[in-house]
Amino acid sequence: MSDDLDIDEFLAQMPHGMGGLNEKMGIELVEISAERVVATMPVEGNTQPYGLLHGGASVVLAETLGSIGSALHAHPDRLSVGIDINATHHRSATSGVVTGTATAIHLGRTSASYDVVITDERGKRVCTSRITCALLPKDRFVG
Repeated sequence: MSDDLDIDEFLAQMPHGMGGLNEKMGIELVEISAERVVATMPVEGNTQPYGLLHGGASVVLAETLGSIGSALHAHPDRLSVGIDINATHHRSATSGVVTGTATAIHLGRTSASYDVVITDERGKRVCTSRITCALLPKDRFVG
């Protein structure tokens, strides 16, 4: 997929836009390419019972970023499906917005992997994640 595709064009090509979960969580794309994907997510509404950013919310953000990057890399002949994700939670966030940045570490023919760093508004690392997606032939799913 061309690196000059803008976010609105990308979302228009997706059958369900950002998807229901991403919309509920308030995830907003800032930058997209196969090499780097950036998005923000509010802490409010994505907390656990103690008022801290839920670790699962961080993982959802990380999976979204890695999945988008790998989908861009795989297009037009292949589709991307997540096969592995892990996360280390370094500190809590209780308010504001967090920003996730996914950087490609492997863009292959059958898989793509990303390092994802999630930071708070002060630039402090909240979470580090790594995601790997399998790149499967599109004709297995379409047609």
